[in-house]
Amino acid sequence: MVSPPGLTSIQPGPVCKLKNVLYGLKYANKDWFAKLSIFFISVGYTQSMNDYYLFINYSERSFTTILVYVDDITLAGNNKEEIDRIKQALNKTFKSKDLGDLKYFFSLEVTRSKKGIMMNKRKYALKLLKDASLLAYKLANTPMDNLVKFLLLKVCLSHMFMHIEGWLEGLCISLISDLT
Repeated sequence: MVSPPGLTSIQPGPVCKLKNVLYGLKYANKDWFAKLSIFFISVGYTQSMNDYYLFINYSERSFTTILVYVDDITLAGNNKEEIDRIKQALNKTFKSKDLGDLKYFFSLEVTRSKKGIMMNKRKYALKLLKDASLLAYKLANTPMDNLVKFLLLKVCLSHMFMHIEGWLEGLCISLISDLT
């Protein structure tokens, strides 16, 4: 390690505290989103007041939404020409890459069929079962004798259950919101 100017002695194993962000990265996300917001507004989109990262363009014959998450942009709409127009405008102004049809969004899996678009949390639920080592289990009418004392089982499995409790809660909350 080379000592910074003004530091006279370096002892073995020193640590330097960074006072300033390198290359201005601290505000890079804000700058990027500000430029992107200005761009979307300039091509006819309106920024949602409820979700800062949602942009909407609608007319009598089309409805198009743009959702920004960090450096990912999701386009959805009922007018293919409008979606192609905004993709071309994005490509012209920014370096962008079309990743094709949406397959995953956060923990939602998106599948398409002739009947429409379906979203589910299958991958999320399978990962939860895998992490809990429950994939190999089969369903049973009575999984165990109801006279068994659960104290030892509770102690052994409490760590595993604490690990997946947040995931289960997230899965249940999203299922409830999907039903309402």
